[in-house]
Amino acid sequence: MRILFSSLLLLLLYSQAVLSQQEMTYAEKLGFPKGKKVVIFHVDDAGMSFESNEGARKSIHEGVATSCSIMMPCPWASSFVKDAKIDAMDAGLHLTLTSEWKHYRWPPLAGKAAVPGLVDEEGAMWSSVAEVVANASPDEVEIEIRAQIDRALTLGLKPTHMDSHMGTLFYHPPFLERYIKVGIEYGIPVMFPGGNNKLLGISMNSNLIKQLKRQGKYKEGMKLPNNPIMERTPLVARQLWEAGLPVLDDLHTTSGNWSPEYEVSDKELGAYKVEKCKELLKLMEPGLAMVIVHSNGDRNTFDRISGSGKSRYADMLAMTSPELRKFIEDEGIILTTWAEVMDRRKKVK
Repeated sequence: MRILFSSLLLLLLYSQAVLSQQEMTYAEKLGFPKGKKVVIFHVDDAGMSFESNEGARKSIHEGVATSCSIMMPCPWASSFVKDAKIDAMDAGLHLTLTSEWKHYRWPPLAGKAAVPGLVDEEGAMWSSVAEVVANASPDEVEIEIRAQIDRALTLGLKPTHMDSHMGTLFYHPPFLERYIKVGIEYGIPVMFPGGNNKLLGISMNSNLIKQLKRQGKYKEGMKLPNNPIMERTPLVARQLWEAGLPVLDDLHTTSGNWSPEYEVSDKELGAYKVEKCKELLKLMEPGLAMVIVHSNGDRNTFDRISGSGKSRYADMLAMTSPELRKFIEDEGIILTTWAEVMDRRKKVK
């Protein structure tokens, strides 16, 4: 009886240990203090234009942004890589499979002959995620991903991580599998949220509401459908962790949707985004989260590319706001980089 009791006690203790380990955030697994909010403020779209490069640099050197990622097929990518190497920036690859602007476009790095399914009638990448999913094969996607990594390595950049422009790689399971496969093969961390995903849920609902409003199908208070991607995250996260790569607890992607109901100046929009960032950080649960912004240094030329110039300039103003920095310090929020996160992952047994 005593042996049986001891066995049951050991089994109970083991079960509790396993449960406790499962309840740990990825931030805790990486050695960050329990209960702390750890954030990567991340600037997307570096390399897309001169203004995009300027916004990324200012947001990191003068603000609270800690990381960025580069669109390797775009005209200003090599310029930003040179700066990133000189300044030892936390710079990754913004894996690009779309070319969404009407007059400012780029082709795939692998070339039309190698990836015809990624090329539209203008010889550029498709404008939308849906068109990529409809026309490109997983093999072509992997070829292009590798071409973008190869260009970065050729330029002497060791990417600190990889993520996905417009989320294209997350919209089709076979594409996601190639993204994970290549990241594991190269040992490059891939952006993937596998924890509580509270902010990710808010982001996905925001995008869905925006889409439904555009279609005239949204009614205030309506119940939104579940997203199948959310159901897959724990399994993919476990695969990445077991392969020796870090995993995010959460992800926010839709700061570009932040806009008041009335017209405001650039400066006022920047202040508005500071308040939205503060709200977001209060909503965030303890763990490691990545918050995506799209910073531009000015609007003079970028307004000819896209109507998002004002929002992107406001993102830069928010990232460089002393008020936001003070809030982060007062709240005890820890800012980190992908390089630090990977370094911590290497030390976890």
